[in-house]
Amino acid sequence: MNYSGLKTYSIENGTGIRVSLFVSGCRHHCKGCFNEETWDFNHGEPFTEEVENQIIEAMEPDYMAGITLLGGDPAEPENQAALLPLLRRIKTELPKKNVWMYTGYLLSDFLPGNRAYCDATEEFLRCCDVVVDGPFIMEQKDLSIKFRGSRNQRIIDMEKTIETGSIVLLME
Repeated sequence: MNYSGLKTYSIENGTGIRVSLFVSGCRHHCKGCFNEETWDFNHGEPFTEEVENQIIEAMEPDYMAGITLLGGDPAEPENQAALLPLLRRIKTELPKKNVWMYTGYLLSDFLPGNRAYCDATEEFLRCCDVVVDGPFIMEQKDLSIKFRGSRNQRIIDMEKTIETGSIVLLME
């Protein structure tokens, strides 16, 4: 997997102060995407163990809330598999930190047999505390809503969603 950017101090992609990892690779190609260069899976630099260590180190201070995965699309099947070791480390080494993930897929796309499902999916989703799902839709763009670019996107509380078996929104 490649990544196109890493912000070790970010406040715009989730609650609190966060690390934001912009992965490369996206098949959605949303009209009006703010990050078109990340559509290419080969864009940017290789995601290495050194980058993973840098992320863990940046997340260690008490004031850091967690990490946000975006891109590109971290939920592309090949990206899920590549990100899973990092997510396992975060959940083990930094259990008080949360993981937000932005994806153009809908949560239903992660069900077995659907387009975002792969061998890593179930564990990948269990490692995510919040999933912002749905493609960016230019005609529904709304700069007044928190943490989303268009009104169709949902902010999903994954722990409660997995627990109840129904989608539970974190905020409207």
